[in-house]
Amino acid sequence: MTAQVTVSVHTGDEVGDHVFEAPVTCEVGRSDACGIRIPERHRSVSRRHCRLDIDPPRLRVRDLGSSYGTFVNDGRLGRLTEQPLADGDEIRIGDVRLRITVTLSPDREPDGGRAPFDPLASFVPPEVPGYRLVRELGRGSQGVVHLARSLATGDLVALKQVPVTRHADDHARFALRRELESVRALRHRNIVEFRDSGDDHRAFYFASEYCPGGSLEEFSERHGGRVPVAEALCVVRQVLAGLSHAHRAELPALRQQDGAATLVHGLVHRDVKPANILLSGSGSDGRPVVKLADFGLAKAFERAGLSGHTRTGAMGGTIPFMARTQLIGYKYAGPEVDVWASAACLYWMLTGATPRDFPQYKDPVAVALREPVVPVRERDPSLPPRLAKVIDEALNDNPAITVRTADELTAALADF
Repeated sequence: MTAQVTVSVHTGDEVGDHVFEAPVTCEVGRSDACGIRIPERHRSVSRRHCRLDIDPPRLRVRDLGSSYGTFVNDGRLGRLTEQPLADGDEIRIGDVRLRITVTLSPDREPDGGRAPFDPLASFVPPEVPGYRLVRELGRGSQGVVHLARSLATGDLVALKQVPVTRHADDHARFALRRELESVRALRHRNIVEFRDSGDDHRAFYFASEYCPGGSLEEFSERHGGRVPVAEALCVVRQVLAGLSHAHRAELPALRQQDGAATLVHGLVHRDVKPANILLSGSGSDGRPVVKLADFGLAKAFERAGLSGHTRTGAMGGTIPFMARTQLIGYKYAGPEVDVWASAACLYWMLTGATPRDFPQYKDPVAVALREPVVPVRERDPSLPPRLAKVIDEALNDNPAITVRTADELTAALADF
């Protein structure tokens, strides 16, 4: 650990500590969806009062339009404005106080540098038994992905390695295995097949089917940023087919007591976006086979407590492709949020824009919660009116999502 941020929540006679060791966004308020939840009796705290953007050792606080205001060291923040915080600062929201403690390890000097904390900066992916690394495919906030060859089968796989930023005890390993059992059991033509997993105490690895056609982002770029209607519909129908299977599948999950498996009904992706939609080969019609990737692997790693921070309800997903209802209640988001995100991907393929505009000077969370979806024909008036109506209805999430199942959206698109 290089740096640690502790948020101590004082609610009268009670004090609770939330410890963060890696980048995370965490909302504070009375809503069950907040990462730091304030008891309901504190009525002067809004349901979504403020947000902490934590990147140890740095952090910022942003007011989310609260009724009674957010105060930092007795100075009030403006509505929807943010302020950096430091060790010893105090946030007051209603009658609740949050005290900030920043702890640096001996090998890190508080030199005021501005380079963001990057847990992958010094991470050299180790060799994985049974695989030969071919080349790096990419790296993100959580891990490094290599093209690798299985020594047992000769197959090419996408091998993702995630550094372990805290001790992985037996309980954490079991929690990870429990989540992965369900992901492993998903078998569908339009879902990336999960092949293998393991760890060597420095990093966990996940081996999945390799999709040589790249992501939907690259597919869109090859079409100049706007995918023709027929091609876009071909893609989204396959995404919906994979989601329909996942949402209804009976899948095994391990029980803690004896390690035996019980059944769970359905998995929700919660992060359907162009980067998680991959292309692999061609079907009988000559068009690419579309596959949904990262079905639960990131969530499994975080739920097991191995991602380097305590995440007790933080927001998940990618905001431009996230339904408003998912932002409000992430823990309770059901299949309908995947359907909304699929419609958002179709909108994006056809127009080159996301359903909502996200100006650089505005908080994206506030935009998603307050701004309406732009009707798709305002982006591209040449789109067929009936198709535009289906897309606009599928992207209605105020106050609730209108089209709730993958099969409903598939049926609505059947005539096009």
